[in-house]
Parts: sequence; C-alpha cells; structure tokens
Amino acid sequence: MSSSNIIHNNKIKNDLLFDRCFALGKHMTIEYYECSSKILADCETMEKAFIKSAVDSNATVISSKFHDFKPQGVSGVVVISESHFAVHAWPEHDYAAVDIFTCGETIDFHAAVESLRESLESEQVIISSVMNRGIIGNNGVEKMVPVYEDRTHMYALSWERKFMENEAWGLTSSIDLYDCDGVKIVDKELIKEFIKKCTEKFSLSLADSKIPVCFSINDNITGFSKISNDATICGHLKNNSTNLYIDVFSCNYFEPREVAEFANEFFNAKHYRMQISLRR
Repeated sequence: MSSSNIIHNNKIKNDLLFDRCFALGKHMTIEYYECSSKILADCETMEKAFIKSAVDSNATVISSKFHDFKPQGVSGVVVISESHFAVHAWPEHDYAAVDIFTCGETIDFHAAVESLRESLESEQVIISSVMNRGIIGNNGVEKMVPVYEDRTHMYALSWERKFMENEAWGLTSSIDLYDCDGVKIVDKELIKEFIKKCTEKFSLSLADSKIPVCFSINDNITGFSKISNDATICGHLKNNSTNLYIDVFSCNYFEPREVAEFANEFFNAKHYRMQISLRR
C-alpha cells in the first residue's frame, strides 16, 4: 500500500497546510487498521517500531517504556525531547491507536506515520485528528473552548451493553488461535475438556445436550462440534499447522473476550484474533 492510501480529513489537511497560529504543540491521533496481529502482540517489536518512527521523523529519542499485557496487547510510549509517541494495540482486532505530540517544528509527521504504517504492516491508516495545543495569543495562553462533536453516547464500550441495546437474538465469536500447542489441538479428550470447561465457565447451555462432541478426522483432527438448541461450539484445525479456528455461538450473552482469552490459554496459543457478530 502506498502512502497515498493514508486518509486525511479535509479539515485536518487544511489545518496542517494553512494554520498560521502559534501553538505550544501539535497533537495528531492516527488509527492503524488491518495490521499484522503478530507484530501488535510482540512488545519488543512494537517498541523498536516506535523508536524507529521517532528517529525517521527527526525526533530526538530520550527513553521508551512498553508494557506487554496478558494474554496479549501492548501499550507504550517513546519520550522524545519534542514530546512523545504513544500507542495502545489490540492484536485481536488488528488495530492500533496512536498519538504523536510535538512541541517543535522539526518533526516530520508524514515520515512518522508512514514509518509506522510499514512497521505495523497496516493496510489502512486514518489520521483522525490534528489538534493545536496551548494556543498563544496577545494575552498569553488562550483558554480556548475545545471544538468537537460529542458522540460518546453513540458508542457502547462493552459488548454486553451493545447486546442488550440491540435486543440481539444471539452472539457469535470467531476466534483464531495462532501457534498453539501442537499436542493439545489434536487430542480429542482435551478438546472435550475444553468444551466442558467453556460450558461451565461461561454458562453455555451445552451441558444437557444429547448430542456428543463430534469429530471429523483426516489424518489429524480437522474439525469438532458440540451443539444444543441455543448454543454451539465448533472448531477446525488447519492441516500441517498449529493454528486453531473456533466459533462460539449462544442465544444468551457471554463475554467474547473472556472466551477468547480462555481458549488462548487452554491451547497455549501465542496470540489470537477475534471477530464478534450480534445475531438479530
């Protein structure tokens, strides 16, 4: 993808090109979509990518601190003499939220954004905002009223709230597990144990189902499923691979991230991706 695919809001472009006000700093927020989930889950690689971006933008790096969440997720900051680069990454959604703040004219924002696009292998980059911070007027720092449209009421920050507000009939979570324990994912008894524990832990109505766990076998286990009237757990193993793909459906709400994290831990996966659908 060329840098021309980086999307700018027209107002943001105008601000960058034509704004002649004096400000103490400029603050840019960038959305990185369709990134490599493997890179986003690797704390050391992320830190190197952000240090490289800062250097590529002509910033002077002072220090960096990145934190590796468990089971996955990375947050970090690179402190530069001009201010900072910061990130929070969601490998399960191939997404990273980035902000860059500078209090000098020497930072090349375009170089910083493009460097991160390449390092994160992002397929789409959107510059969502550019803000002038600390506007200086004739009487010193102006206490300006922020100009923004408050849309926070439109977005639920929990899947449970979204499930309830939409009066959903059911919920499906598709979980891709990467680099699992190669022994566990081909062991039928362990897969039965995984389904049993999922059923108990997340109150899925599979315990009383008369249908047993069914397996489709081709050299190794290539598929499994457990079905009841209002819940299903099924999965497929990619042959000659240690990746496992699981789908969980229930008419009753379950917390999709907790199920994904449980599956990730049970099968000793290195990281996971997740897609969630409300069924109506």
